[in-house]
Formats: sequence, structure tokens, C-alpha cells
Amino acid sequence: MANTKSAGKRARQTAVRSIRNRSVLTRLRKMQKGIAAKPETKDVRAMISAIDKAAKRGIIHKNAAKRRKARLNKFVIGAAPAAA
Repeated sequence: MANTKSAGKRARQTAVRSIRNRSVLTRLRKMQKGIAAKPETKDVRAMISAIDKAAKRGIIHKNAAKRRKARLNKFVIGAAPAAA
């Protein structure tokens, strides 16, 4: 329980932001699993866009976003010859 009015407000704000951030992270994980199953160009572009948006909003760190995109591109390049 918060001791002050401002601490109570911060607790409420944190709860709302946590739910919002969790939904974004869950969406990123689901997109990543979908790409792992069958990588398509439009899905990869959507994933990169979602990663950039999450980094811009501060949900994931900018270096974590760069790392995720690098691994995604590396996976897609490796999967391309096998699919062709």
C-alpha cells in the first residue's frame, strides 16, 4: 500500500504501463515464432518495424533491438537457400 497520494498514482501508472509493455513483448515473441516456422518477406518487415517501435517507446533497449534485428536477418539469410 502506498503511503502518499503521489506514490499511489505512480503505482497505478506502473501497473498500466506494465500491462501495455507485456502485450508488446508477447506480440514480438509470437511474431518471432511465426517467422521461425516460415520466413516471408512481409512478415520479416513487420517484425523489424515492431522491434523498432518497441525500442522507440522504451519497451526494449535500443541495443537489444539491434541485436534482435541482426539475429533475425542472419536467420532469414540462412533459411533462404534452404527454402529455394
